[in-house]
Amino acid sequence: MIFNVTQSANYDFRNSNVKNIFSVCVPITTTNQKVYIRAFDGISAAKGFHYYLKHWQNRSIYWYNEPIKMNNLIIKPNVNISSKCESSYIYYQNVCAWGYSYVWWNWTTWVKHIDWMVMMGISLSIAPIQEDIWYNTYMEMGLTEDEINKHFSGPAFLPWLRMGNIHGWAGPMPSYFRKMQMYLQQNIIRRQRAFGMKVAIPAFSGYVPEAMKRIFPNASFVRAAPWNKFKNDYCCSLFVKSFDPLFRKISDLFLKKTISVYGTDHIYFADPFNEMQPESSDPAYLKMTAKFIYNSMRAVDRRAVWLLQSWMFLNYTFWEKSQTKAFLTAVPKGGMLVLDLQSEQFPQYERTEFFYGHSFIWCMLHNFGGTLGMHGSSEKVNKNIGIARLEANGNMVGVGITPEGINQNYVMYALALERAWEKNEFNLTTWFTLYSDVRYGVANKNLRRAWQLLRTSVYSYNGKKKLHGKYLIARRPSLHLIDPMWYNVSDIYNAWSNLLQSSYSIPCGYRYEYEHDLVDITRQFLQVKFAQIYINMINAFKRKEYDTFDILKKLMISILLDVEHILSTNKAFLLGKWIEGSHSWSVNAKEKHILEFNARNQITLWGPHGEIVDYATKQWSGVIQDLFYPRWKLFLDYLSYCLYKNQTFNSNIITNDIYNLVEIPFNYQRKMYPTDSRGDAYQASKQIFMKW
Repeated sequence: MIFNVTQSANYDFRNSNVKNIFSVCVPITTTNQKVYIRAFDGISAAKGFHYYLKHWQNRSIYWYNEPIKMNNLIIKPNVNISSKCESSYIYYQNVCAWGYSYVWWNWTTWVKHIDWMVMMGISLSIAPIQEDIWYNTYMEMGLTEDEINKHFSGPAFLPWLRMGNIHGWAGPMPSYFRKMQMYLQQNIIRRQRAFGMKVAIPAFSGYVPEAMKRIFPNASFVRAAPWNKFKNDYCCSLFVKSFDPLFRKISDLFLKKTISVYGTDHIYFADPFNEMQPESSDPAYLKMTAKFIYNSMRAVDRRAVWLLQSWMFLNYTFWEKSQTKAFLTAVPKGGMLVLDLQSEQFPQYERTEFFYGHSFIWCMLHNFGGTLGMHGSSEKVNKNIGIARLEANGNMVGVGITPEGINQNYVMYALALERAWEKNEFNLTTWFTLYSDVRYGVANKNLRRAWQLLRTSVYSYNGKKKLHGKYLIARRPSLHLIDPMWYNVSDIYNAWSNLLQSSYSIPCGYRYEYEHDLVDITRQFLQVKFAQIYINMINAFKRKEYDTFDILKKLMISILLDVEHILSTNKAFLLGKWIEGSHSWSVNAKEKHILEFNARNQITLWGPHGEIVDYATKQWSGVIQDLFYPRWKLFLDYLSYCLYKNQTFNSNIITNDIYNLVEIPFNYQRKMYPTDSRGDAYQASKQIFMKW
């Protein structure tokens, strides 16, 4: 989207925290009319334009969309709307999303996504790509190329290399990928800053390659504890104690290079203990560690602000009050900005006395691993942002979204980001109604009814368990899986029915959104139905009800085939797109195999031996066909064998078979998958609806 400077304005969307005032003019094609927006910066200008689109043109911009075509718009003259952003920062991104969602993205995809970011009003983000800078840093310090390559993980696992959780897994990293990712990050930052967005860049958190011991044998190293059962080859990275002179030496070298490559907005992120327990719980040790990390940033930039994720404080057994207070108070007020990473479910500001005076951003995490499944806590998000603002008494300086993966549940991210700009709570009934109208370009009672049903069911989760992502259909089969459903399945069925009834009312330019949601809700219903049948099937097996077991077994197989069918009708649900993305970053057959293995392993075993199996799994066409279906078929056939042969069920036998006969082969195969949808989504959904 191109914004041109102009002299006048109709839309006043100035962010009260920004001093510069300028106006923008958005030309509308095929007409001589223009939309004028008065704003302080590009972010508020873009936000104003999105407001205009949503409220006057029934259009919105989504993170997966083609650019909006501004043809034949009706201009609303003399409309004056003013809005002051309630937050200093509107934050977006999670370090893990750079593995689970963005890893294969190219510049074309990023341009669309940055346009979405600014039109949603996002003013702060991160730029975590750093491997080429580290490569040059390590080479300058005397490491060999082989030593560096052994340290770097494969591309799909870089977020966890950066945080010290693992090293070396799924490598080596191709040099072409490493260099081109740096150039891509430079372009991303350049475009973000052109709109007025601030970008946090990485600082040194302490983790280094094993070979550092060779060069600095007398330095104070400590070995990190194992993370998620990874073995010695890939875990337990070396951590340089922050008060050792080597820490400052590495930090100076790395941070100066990083600033020279990316520039700086004086915000630096470092997470030294992400799901990693420090060597000592002594408050004095923790205070000294935090103090020296912060001082290493200030040694390079006197205006440095440390951006810290609060995720590590979720380890309540370690981070008790004395430990948390010591760590946080080691940094002077104004020197740290904390991301309260999952405020909608586990807010840390409440138990840390508002991070002991540091500014913080209320964040909705929502998604783990980029898994699919309708889920959200709309009422909690709507209410708790305002509650936190009042309680924090000025310490809360922003609202953000921090999903580990995107391309699902867009409605929740739109809700949280729009709520960030408002002082008062939304009327959620009204908000979801407008969302339906804008998403489909029509005010249709059936579509509105569908979204109200979704609002009061899947998007009204109010519990404390991390249920989203743990869907039975997408998990390795066993006798002891627990159904995570918290709502009435009839609400999904009725919402699905209302969507189907609305097909002929959808304008041509909105078919993508409609068909995407139709596929998604069909998948959701089948996923829930599968879980219900599974529970009954297990009971039939235990009671030796042969006929009932056989019927339920056939129904489970039938659902898997139907899920594969419906997903294949929409591009957003294709494994082929993910695999193709990995291929696009390779320059030869060897690299192609490395990157494809990364793509396959991350969404299946997540590690050499299934250390985090199914954590980032996807309900995609291709995954259902070649992973979910065959392993459930093995499991069900084994249950049949045990039932009819009167044999004791042995979980080790079936787990080993699934691992060796399905999961490992899927990781290493080279099968090509379609990258274009097949069949008609509406007809497929209607057929499945009538069947079930």
